[in-house]
Amino acid sequence: MKISGFTFVKNADKLYIPLKEAILSALPICDEFIVAVGDNDEDDKTDEILAEIKSNKLKIVRTVWDIAAFPENTEFARQTEIAKSHCTGDWLFYVQADEAVHEDDLPIIKQACEDNLDHLNVDGFVFDYYHFWGNYEHYHVSHAWYKKEIRIIRNDPSIHSWKDAQSFRRFDTWEGTFEDFKKTEGSHKLKVKMIDAHFYHYGHVRPPKMMTKKRRSNAISWHGTIPKHILSFETVYDYGDLSKLVKFKGTHPAVMKDWIAKFDWENQLRYTYKKTVRDLFKHEKLKYRFVSWIENNLNGNKVIGGFKNYIIIK
Repeated sequence: MKISGFTFVKNADKLYIPLKEAILSALPICDEFIVAVGDNDEDDKTDEILAEIKSNKLKIVRTVWDIAAFPENTEFARQTEIAKSHCTGDWLFYVQADEAVHEDDLPIIKQACEDNLDHLNVDGFVFDYYHFWGNYEHYHVSHAWYKKEIRIIRNDPSIHSWKDAQSFRRFDTWEGTFEDFKKTEGSHKLKVKMIDAHFYHYGHVRPPKMMTKKRRSNAISWHGTIPKHILSFETVYDYGDLSKLVKFKGTHPAVMKDWIAKFDWENQLRYTYKKTVRDLFKHEKLKYRFVSWIENNLNGNKVIGGFKNYIIIK
């Protein structure tokens, strides 16, 4: 059995992305790890970060982003596809550059891959998620955030990245166009098994000014051009009242130790209500807070009516 890790990245240094940590977290059980590296800005140090990973498993594929042809964040999916196309494993382990897995979970993950290698009805595996927010001590358990997602897929040419690269689907036909990445007709949910392991998502744990840069970058990726309203984004990102979030009581992946040690923006966070001029985050809106309370307190943490892009099988 062979496992291929894969991801994509652009401007990891400038956007405060824990790229090295993401790769190192999965690398021990991977036979190779493919990284699609975009056309970074000249003052970015992504290449230097990758050079710190001393492993012959690492394989870099150079790419050029085209957000004009692939707007609405489908460029993320296209880059994922480029990395996926270079994978040679039986199973493909997708770790986005702002995610990590815990070293304690690696044996469980590898065993699941071995046990299901010949079970061709299993298209992949789905993981639980910790979505950290603002700092490394608070995370979301909210209807506004996906609680599970596919992160291991079988190396099947009919399985492709979908929409903004959050998930995967099986397609009847595929040409890799913008329309392909978004279509539902002619595509099918994957049949997956649950793995008793978590993904640790750090995409919303950045210094507030860095978070603003990331927000602007994502807005550009969505629109394909530079929208005028980006210039009105706040200079210092307001994470809101962190006291409304769940306090994390576990341990982070060991590879995150040095990254977490850089945390120095506690004085820019708040734990009380404050009326703001910005639009409410989805998880702050009354409707989502109400549904989240029901899910977490009365429904056994099960999602009520939420969209699931997979079919869980035993």
